[in-house]
Amino acid sequence: MNRNATSFLKEEYDELVKKSFDWKLRILESGSTPHSIVDGKKVIMLCSNNYLSLSNHPRLIKSSIEAADKFGAGSGSVRAIAGTMKLHIEVEKRLARFKRTEASLIYQTGFAANAGLIPQLVTKEDIIISDELNHGSIIDGVRLTKAARAVYKHRDMGELENVLKEADKKHKRILIITDGVFSMDGDIAPMDKIVKLANEYGAMSYVDDAHGEGVIGEDGRGIGAHFGIEGKIDVEMGTFSKAYGVVGGLIAGSQDLVNFALNKSRTWLLSGSHPPAVAGAQLAAIDVLETEPEHVKNLWDNTNYFKKELISMGFDTGDSETPITPVIVGESSKAKELSNKLFEEGIFALPIVFPMVARDKARIRTMMNAGLTRKDLDFTLDKFEKLGKQLDII
Repeated sequence: MNRNATSFLKEEYDELVKKSFDWKLRILESGSTPHSIVDGKKVIMLCSNNYLSLSNHPRLIKSSIEAADKFGAGSGSVRAIAGTMKLHIEVEKRLARFKRTEASLIYQTGFAANAGLIPQLVTKEDIIISDELNHGSIIDGVRLTKAARAVYKHRDMGELENVLKEADKKHKRILIITDGVFSMDGDIAPMDKIVKLANEYGAMSYVDDAHGEGVIGEDGRGIGAHFGIEGKIDVEMGTFSKAYGVVGGLIAGSQDLVNFALNKSRTWLLSGSHPPAVAGAQLAAIDVLETEPEHVKNLWDNTNYFKKELISMGFDTGDSETPITPVIVGESSKAKELSNKLFEEGIFALPIVFPMVARDKARIRTMMNAGLTRKDLDFTLDKFEKLGKQLDII
């Protein structure tokens, strides 16, 4: 057969462009700070996951440099062979203490944690029960399993229990998996109720708390602290790449969980370990969260003010209850237009469009930052109001 083996690459990309579903990358030319330089323009950063503005915190930078000076630029291996350094173990011990769990394990990324651990927790005799709005990394992790799958309506505990009743009759293991803070809408899973149901039906509970780590709960300890169930969630998965200001996935739970994961997760076993500089910064980030509570406080003060003002203007912010505040505008083209006009006004806030959200739920997803001042917020709110009226959004 005479075929062009790669013609689909351009064809499918062109189709994305035609539908306004393509990503157009903007280039960050400074550090990820509240006031950044993007594509040569000074802007207020409103779409970074660097919630606490720790990426450029002096203690993180200092610890990163010191670790590189002492241990070098790389680890030289995967963790399972010769790549487990003293720094890696120190971070894991400190993280477990911070999260008040028995143990923790650091993965290369949050995506690697979900893709590597979920498939090992279940077999073809088992079932995974998943919230319908779970993150793509959870979905991909589930797809790598041979387990049966069931989906319950978003945060609907009645439907979850109905699915559990059926699953209890048919399957050996049951795994309930959910986001903690849902990344598109900013709402929170009722984790206390999920854990209660899991215990009643002998199911495992697994939460992806990537957007809760460093944000919710006492001193940013995450969803376990938020609901007062620390140590009771079977698998708390998270990431250092958001509020902690660094990079790297994590799981926290029992020592049995960690022993199992480091022997079974191929993403952990077969990927190079973090460079010393990364581990040094991770360690410093935990230190900052423990000793400088003002960052979490500032984040929530900014969040509450910004959200209240947007709503008072008439914007639809959905069910957000966290620093993720969507400004829902409807059509993808309108969300992109609003984003472009905001950028012209000096505000960097990206559109989220189908298929990441429903076709009629395109939005600007704003991510609050602890380092923004009230003056910054008022400037931003003024531009949102001006453009919202101009585009007939409010």
